[in-house]
Amino acid sequence: MAGKDRPDIVLLGIDSLRASRMSCYGYGRLTTPRLDRFASQGVLFENTFSPHIPTTSAYAMMLTGMDIFTTQMVAHRPKGPLRPEVKTLAEILREHGYHTVSVGFSGRPSSRGFDEYLNFPQMGSWSEGRAPKAQRLNQLALPALDRLVAEDRPFFLFLRHMDPHSPYLPPQPFERMFYHGDECDPANRSMDPVLAFDPFSDTLIDMLPPGISDRKYVNAQYDGALAYMDAAIQSILTALEEHGILDRTIVAVNGDHGEELDEHGFWYDHHGLYDNNLRVPLMLRYPPKLPAGERVGGYNQHKDLVPTLLELACIDAGIDFDGCSLLPMIEGKVPSHASEIYITECAWMRKHGWRTPQWKLIRALEPDFHFMPPVELYNLVEDPGEQHNLAAELPGVVDALTARMDAWASRREAETGLPNPIHHQPGWHDIEGIDYFTSSQQAYDNLRIGRPSREALRRTRALTNDNGH
Repeated sequence: MAGKDRPDIVLLGIDSLRASRMSCYGYGRLTTPRLDRFASQGVLFENTFSPHIPTTSAYAMMLTGMDIFTTQMVAHRPKGPLRPEVKTLAEILREHGYHTVSVGFSGRPSSRGFDEYLNFPQMGSWSEGRAPKAQRLNQLALPALDRLVAEDRPFFLFLRHMDPHSPYLPPQPFERMFYHGDECDPANRSMDPVLAFDPFSDTLIDMLPPGISDRKYVNAQYDGALAYMDAAIQSILTALEEHGILDRTIVAVNGDHGEELDEHGFWYDHHGLYDNNLRVPLMLRYPPKLPAGERVGGYNQHKDLVPTLLELACIDAGIDFDGCSLLPMIEGKVPSHASEIYITECAWMRKHGWRTPQWKLIRALEPDFHFMPPVELYNLVEDPGEQHNLAAELPGVVDALTARMDAWASRREAETGLPNPIHHQPGWHDIEGIDYFTSSQQAYDNLRIGRPSREALRRTRALTNDNGH
């Protein structure tokens, strides 16, 4: 096969999108009606996991089909590029005649290999006003799509959406879509612990209205950002439809990782190894080869996406991927890929663990800035919210899961001939003079996210005090 005989591919990589806040994954609010419809026309995977948090390691897995042992990408701020032995999806597709374009994703190790990079302002702040991130993406993506469709070769268009990533600043009317009340009610004290967490207070204050007191408002802004992005994504699908190529284009939607809101006191960020971060959406639409309206319950991970897309496109890359195609699972030939998963994070905390359908083990590799215990154990069946740490009560389970985790990691080290990278990340936090934290207090005192104006910080705290907090 050559030229336009190959299907075009559009991949929507959505930052900080947790599956549990999408209506097609059972959330009570109608946050994603267009993506719900998209899922009904294709395949939705109910148990897709982003095992390596956060962005850098997640996208490295999603865009290479390899795990962290092969990519050696486990830290958010890696000290070097992606290993040259590892090919990205863009590089593979370019070798097979594709014109590859990335919108909103550059400068990351796994962004290597695109023909074109188009970038838009991805963040924002309260003082700058509402942030129409998805519309900014569309302003670049839609003209690029028109241009790509007119060419005589297939294209790979990668769109990195940022709306669910803090700051959550959806435009009107999405700000009030899921909130009705007074977010600055002085009688509401739910924001007190949020604003008291010094490592994040700067960036949180910069993204929130002065005097805010109600956490429900912030949670509603996340939901509003999803609904706004969902509406904007329809423009991409409409463009494909108007060009007459939607039904012969492979379209995939995948989250890089989820998001912690206020469930574990991690305050509107994507660190932590709880399922709010690990469980992400994956949806595929390609009518020539995929059924409509199918929901697949088997376990899978980011590393399975590249092999799946290549098989759908009938491309043999000649690569032994760490991941496996999901087509046998879709066809009912395989019930699930591995249901026990090695998990890591290395952004604000350095931890690893082991997740099974019943148990979640988390082991800290150095003290964290939340003063959490060094070992956590959760029964996911009885406690899906991961609120009750059973490590002290069930030491035997901790030991058994630790042994399984260590054995799996040792096997991967032997298979790749490379070390487990989570253990070799000096200076992962980019703090001069500190390679590893020796106490939680040291981590708390040194880690800071965001640098808003100090005047904004003083103004907000003054308003908070005036309101009686």
